[in-house]
Amino acid sequence: MDTSSLYEIPLTLIDGTPTTFGEFRGKTVLVVNVASKCGFTPQYAGLEALYAQYATDGLVILGMPSNQFMGQEPGNEDDIASFCGLTYGVTFPMTSKIDVRGKDQHPLFTELTKFKRGILPGLVKWNFEKFLVNGDGKIVDRFASTVEPQSTEIVDAIKKSLATQPTA
Repeated sequence: MDTSSLYEIPLTLIDGTPTTFGEFRGKTVLVVNVASKCGFTPQYAGLEALYAQYATDGLVILGMPSNQFMGQEPGNEDDIASFCGLTYGVTFPMTSKIDVRGKDQHPLFTELTKFKRGILPGLVKWNFEKFLVNGDGKIVDRFASTVEPQSTEIVDAIKKSLATQPTA
């Protein structure tokens, strides 16, 4: 898929607002499949800290809730938004609940999971997998659930992407 097609993928924000991935054109986007009742849920704090630190430089964190792993995101969109805001102070964009694998896999994850880097291509293994899309809409990195958001590995990849971001 070319990057212009990636930008055409529809998204529904957690408040029900329809948009496309194109809303983030020209920005570095860290896409994360999230869940509120997972052992990795505390990563919300690190994701929010990254967003607070680099948003003005052009970073977007996009949280995409999924309930596909042991029912760890059972709530509806209002429940999820409330939990994330009250518990972790999340201000980065979130989408409505989606499937990250299987027959109803969200089209964005169909594309993201084509990126191969030591993780099963085509599959999301667990909650809090992270995919980095650069400002040109190219998928440039992928991180396992176990990689903390503020790890050197992720921060360095974000900085590199921000440094090469297209100018508006």
